Amino acid sequence: MSALAFTIMALVLSGPVPAVLARASWPHRAPRAAIVLWQAIALAAVLSAFSAGIAIASRLFAPGPDGRPTATITSSVAELGWPLWTAYVIVFALTLVIGARLIVAVLQVAIATRRRRAHHRMVVDLVGKSDADGYCSAAAKYPPRHGLRILDVEQPLAYCLPGVRSRVVVSEGTLTTLADPEITAILTHERAHLRARHDLVLEMFIAVHAAFPRFVRSASALDAVRLLIEMLADDAAVRAAGPAPLARALVACAEGPAPSGALSAGGPTTVLRVRRLCGDGNSLALSAAAYTAAAAVLVVPTYYVVLPWLTELHRLFTA
Repeated sequence: MSALAFTIMALVLSGPVPAVLARASWPHRAPRAAIVLWQAIALAAVLSAFSAGIAIASRLFAPGPDGRPTATITSSVAELGWPLWTAYVIVFALTLVIGARLIVAVLQVAIATRRRRAHHRMVVDLVGKSDADGYCSAAAKYPPRHGLRILDVEQPLAYCLPGVRSRVVVSEGTLTTLADPEITAILTHERAHLRARHDLVLEMFIAVHAAFPRFVRSASALDAVRLLIEMLADDAAVRAAGPAPLARALVACAEGPAPSGALSAGGPTTVLRVRRLCGDGNSLALSAAAYTAAAAVLVVPTYYVVLPWLTELHRLFTA
């Protein structure tokens, strides 16, 4: 495939495709498969951008027998023409920029997020209670070693701080306002986030979002992935306590604040998630279709990135 085809694929997978997928409603009935599809699209966009750079480099810097580039600027311009040569150089430079921005974004997101969580974890360890005895039987199932912290706040709230030393944070208002099944649902929701490391999924999307230029990327992708991650945790809570207790708990904690870097049970998507709990549930057919689409999206860019390296290794070992 040509560099132009890879460039178009990278632009489509980083802009129009996420914009269309973010507006679709079917992912709400297959959140896990939809997240896999989102990850495949993001990875395919990055691979397509790198494939475009490799294809251009093979044209602009073709190695000779001594390993040095045989093409020069004048020879490349003479062969390709000024318009195509200029386009190749721009795309190649953009590929290098995306790669550099991706590395920087991964480091920045990882360092900044963990720093904020560590600071807030220290705060909740200082001001929060670690003993849930005396509140309710549902909260008493989570002893201090499970990382439960109770804040002296009347407003119902619940969120978690992922990481090696994870924390589930709830307020006294949550434990005194909600019934035992509702508390079980909300605690299961937060522990599902921690167990599945949903924070790492979000970090990957944030880094890829920051790597691509603003005029290319879709701003709605992050919101769609955040919603699907909350729906995944909702599914775990439904299996533990049922849809009705979870719905009541979500409504009660909808306005509860959460620090940056935390995963909160409430938020602006509460109404949509409660409506989903009253729906038909997840669809195996949609999940299968999404997994199939994710595999198909990854095949082409992965194949054309790996194939040149395999060909070169085969040539070296058979020479």
